[in-house]
Amino acid sequence: MKGLLRNNFYATISNVKVFLAVMLVLGAFVMAAGEKRTLPITGYLLLGIVGFSLNSIASLRKESVAKWNKYKLTTPVKRSVIVKSYFISLLMWVLVGMVFVGGGVALFITLQGYPFSRTTDVFMLFVAGIAVSLFTGAIFFPLFYLGGAERSEIFIGISLLCAIGIVQGLSVYINYLFPAPMDTIQVILGGVIILVCAVLAFALSYPLTVCLYGRKEY
Repeated sequence: MKGLLRNNFYATISNVKVFLAVMLVLGAFVMAAGEKRTLPITGYLLLGIVGFSLNSIASLRKESVAKWNKYKLTTPVKRSVIVKSYFISLLMWVLVGMVFVGGGVALFITLQGYPFSRTTDVFMLFVAGIAVSLFTGAIFFPLFYLGGAERSEIFIGISLLCAIGIVQGLSVYINYLFPAPMDTIQVILGGVIILVCAVLAFALSYPLTVCLYGRKEY
């Protein structure tokens, strides 16, 4: 497993370096935007968490082009373990994204002040970023092994759009469940509901992906 995770890291790191440079430049613009504009910091936070996870997903296409995915099958490693390494790698990059944007948001608040009207707004943005990342992975991995690596770019777009739609749908349901104005406890509970749904979808996607990969012939 350690070897597979290391390989996934090396397959992702080149794209991550470019993305990291872009995020640093965007961070400077967000700082310059000032505390009265919440849209830049909102977009920065969501882009950071989701972007790191998308880089992890995109690395599967690179492995396919290099035929590394076929070489893995000649090693004494089960297909289920290979799939597990992809799921774990995505979770690790989501964590990296959380830490990165968390540091950026903390720096912004220190220099510019708190930009949102409610104390729970940052929490919900983190929830949205994590949930979109997990739903994207949950949808993409089965599609990747079902439709083939040559369609991975399309599958990434489809998975991301579906993930955003699911999170928006859950948000609408929570707003119906807890009519406005929601108090702090209700907002946190709503965020927990979204996260639980995302985690469940991610967990259920694993056996489905293993099943599809097990039937795949190269």
